[in-house]
Amino acid sequence: MYQVGHYGAALFAYAPLGAAVAVAGYEAAAVVGALVCVSLSTVPDLDHRAPLIEHRGPTHTVLFAFLVGAGLAAATSVLVASSSPIVDVGFVAFAFLVGTLSIASHLLADALTPMGIRPFWPLSRRRYSFDVARAANPIANYALFAIGIGAALVAATIVAMVG
Repeated sequence: MYQVGHYGAALFAYAPLGAAVAVAGYEAAAVVGALVCVSLSTVPDLDHRAPLIEHRGPTHTVLFAFLVGAGLAAATSVLVASSSPIVDVGFVAFAFLVGTLSIASHLLADALTPMGIRPFWPLSRRRYSFDVARAANPIANYALFAIGIGAALVAATIVAMVG
């Protein structure tokens, strides 16, 4: 998928988490989480610019998703300084989920293409593909974006009804 498709996949994947965080009373954190999730959703494609890294190689794995989640959690642990250690742990865990979910959404979107992904590399070289649409298909990319926007709107509506 292309950038707009990955944005949609990230919004779709994040919507339930964002709604839960907002309903719990952390609306600002939910919005920031959405922005971070969408912003990180194209990070795996930085392999296009890295000369020694194969496209859809190491940056398109579950391990990379966990590493991004851990990195975001580590950065959050340095930045968050609340009066409650429970809140600190919650925000750090939320950051880990956002980072991991962002990359996982990218993997799932790329798994829709015929090229697929090898999510368990280096343990397995098996490629997974749902073979739904080519990555360059504009209809598929904008459909994925529309689905993500729809999921975000449903989540926002639920939060408004509950709150």
